[in-house]
Order: sequence, then C-alpha cells, then structure tokens
Amino acid sequence: MEKDALANGILSFIIPGLGHALHGNAKRGIILFIGMLIVHALIYYLANNILGSGISTLYHLYAGYDAYKNY
Repeated sequence: MEKDALANGILSFIIPGLGHALHGNAKRGIILFIGMLIVHALIYYLANNILGSGISTLYHLYAGYDAYKNY
C-alpha cells in the first residue's frame, strides 16, 4: 500500500491531479489539474522568470504531497 501512495504522489507531482484521479478522487483531481492550468497561465503572462518557476514547482510539490497523504 505504501508503494501505491508513493506512485500516486509521483504521478500528481508530474501532472497535478492524476494521482487523485487514479485513486478514485476524480473531483479533487480535476480541481488540482484546473488549478495547475491557471497557475501556469498566470506565470506565463505575469512572472515568466525564476519566481514563476519556483511557484510552479511549489504547486507541483503540494499536489504530489496531497496525493501521497490522502491515499
């Protein structure tokens, strides 16, 4: 079971929401995926620099951690 939680965390780190969706929490997965699209669009237009990359990385880390924790 620990391997499944780790796999969900890694999948959600790569594509936020994927681990949640595969685990059966599709609503949370869709919300995180749409959130990722919004964050990336805002970064592209407003902060396309190292700060934007940091914010994006933090969002992906949160999504991965959340999928791991909620498995």
